[in-house]
Amino acid sequence: MATKRRAETMEENRTKLITAARKSFAEKGFAAVSMDELTASVGLTRGALYHNFGDKKGLLAAVVAQVDGEMAQRAKAAAANAGDDWEGLLAEGIAYIEMALDTEVRRIVLLDGPAFLGDPAQWPRQNSCLESTRQTVINLIERGVLKSVDADAAAHLLNSAALNSALWIAASDDPQRALPKIIDVFTQLASGLRNSSNKLR
Repeated sequence: MATKRRAETMEENRTKLITAARKSFAEKGFAAVSMDELTASVGLTRGALYHNFGDKKGLLAAVVAQVDGEMAQRAKAAAANAGDDWEGLLAEGIAYIEMALDTEVRRIVLLDGPAFLGDPAQWPRQNSCLESTRQTVINLIERGVLKSVDADAAAHLLNSAALNSALWIAASDDPQRALPKIIDVFTQLASGLRNSSNKLR
């Protein structure tokens, strides 16, 4: 019973720290957040942070994973609402790119994440996104919607294009003006994979 309660307390502390860090990182940026102030704001000590996340970067990684996971769900929802699988593939990529306008996403995932955690393409969640895109591409190739290209290469290209488009918008001085430009290019790039006979339908 004591072990179960201890595990529950650890999980509660972990949730408190992620929630507080997410708010602070979005408002101030990762570098400007004091860990003493952050832990004190939820009634915990630095020890709880180190025990759950190892260090400040570990906490950032947990926050990035949470926000990035929500981004993936939002992109999937956009795909599900599209007219067909091809439109869904486009909608998913465009939805991901559009999220670069979200203040929290921009600061945590697209600016601080790469700056302190390294290449986003190597983050764990990107592998599941890549596999999902690959399965969609395989399906569209088998149905003749896309050209007979290498599915792995096409999935990498599409995911990298969406990710780097979002990174470009996040770093832009005028994200609102940059967005339609990059969406147009992304759409044309993706459409290059489409069978010409299907473009007429």
